Amino acid sequence: MIQVFNTLTREKEVFKSITPGKINMYVCGPTVYNYIHIGNARSAIAFDTVRRYFEYRGYDVNYVSNFTDVDDKIINRAQEEGISEMAVANKYADAFHEDTLPLNIKPATVRSRATEVIPEIITFVQDLVNKGYAYEVEGDVYFRAKKFKGYGILAHQDLAEMEANAAGRLDDEETARKEDPIDFAVWKSQENPDVISWPSPWGNGRPGWHIECSVMAQKYLSDTIDIHGGGIDLAFPHHTNEIAQSEAHTGQKFVNYWMHNGFVNVDNEKMSKSLGNFTTLHDMLANYDDPMAIRYLLATTQYRRPINYAEETLAQARAELDRIRTGYRNLEFRLESATSGHDDSIDQAVNTQKNAFETAMDDDFNAQNAIAAVFELVTLANTYAESDTVKQSSGNQLLETLQMLMQVFGVDILETQTSLSPEQKQLFDDRASARKSHDFKKSDQLRDELNAQGIIVEDTPQGQRWHKA
Repeated sequence: MIQVFNTLTREKEVFKSITPGKINMYVCGPTVYNYIHIGNARSAIAFDTVRRYFEYRGYDVNYVSNFTDVDDKIINRAQEEGISEMAVANKYADAFHEDTLPLNIKPATVRSRATEVIPEIITFVQDLVNKGYAYEVEGDVYFRAKKFKGYGILAHQDLAEMEANAAGRLDDEETARKEDPIDFAVWKSQENPDVISWPSPWGNGRPGWHIECSVMAQKYLSDTIDIHGGGIDLAFPHHTNEIAQSEAHTGQKFVNYWMHNGFVNVDNEKMSKSLGNFTTLHDMLANYDDPMAIRYLLATTQYRRPINYAEETLAQARAELDRIRTGYRNLEFRLESATSGHDDSIDQAVNTQKNAFETAMDDDFNAQNAIAAVFELVTLANTYAESDTVKQSSGNQLLETLQMLMQVFGVDILETQTSLSPEQKQLFDDRASARKSHDFKKSDQLRDELNAQGIIVEDTPQGQRWHKA
């Protein structure tokens, strides 16, 4: 029984999908005008982990996410670089795929772009106008927020708070055009022929920011979807406005469970360009040799909790991941000399920790408690590897369980995947022969040669083994 914290009710609720065994899930993606920052990566990894756990539990997840590829930021970047808006969007959409690949983020079932659904957006906006929920002013179309009953319930703000927030985001000219300051744009006019636009009943223009997600969720999923996710900063105004326009359009509940991930701070401060601590994933990957440690750090913190990114926290994450890899490798090597059969006590201990993992993840994806169960399995693997007798069946079950649980966090590669070059293999074999003949001087020399090539040799009661430094 999986429980999910619903931002709308601010309570944990028992998850029940609309269609048994299937989940329709929409997660807001980035605006593609720059390389994504670590906050974007955190959101992508958080909901990839949620998706993976649902799939682990047997659900078929239809996962839709978007690229906002037409926006003021993209237009400004295009003018700065002297290229078209679509060239900017394509460049950074490609960079998103390139940078998230090393983090093992599963591709969305559908990764839609705003510019791919312009006809559907225009039809959607026209319906809002026809129903009296939206109005046109000088080519702009605004949604009447107060006409929608319950506007702002997701953000848990009253109208006075929302009006104050809206006033802080708008210029005087736009405020003067609106019927009410909290009304929001669903279509924006564009008279400049050098800026991207599309013809519409209200003149040339482009979509407002919020409308694309409502249209994509409806087009690729359903009028009512199971889960909508994104960063907590999107609860207001973005997701608040999505609810209003979607339910005004369809007359149905838009989302059953709203899920929001917490912020990422950098060195205990809010990430900001003005503070000089703005960190892109692209730069992180260029300067760090173990992307899985980044993935591990972001996936094993419960998604609603804030994360403090710093060199120390990343180093700790890598140390923890290395501990898991080492435990896996220890037992993997020991199984080469295992006997047939199984140990009841080992099988029972594995099942106990597997159940503990599931209990933790069932509780709103409590990753901290879940990873604690993984470390219990690592300890078991290390202890079992040192036993006089290791049974093949139980050892394999332990390794398979470790692999399976770490796959929920998106860390797939634990076993030894690389091989020695022919020259290194010869050095390795020669060292074994030297030790067997008690030529320890030569053995040490060959070990040092391998170490210089990044190959660490270890001696065990079952013989020598190696791993990469």
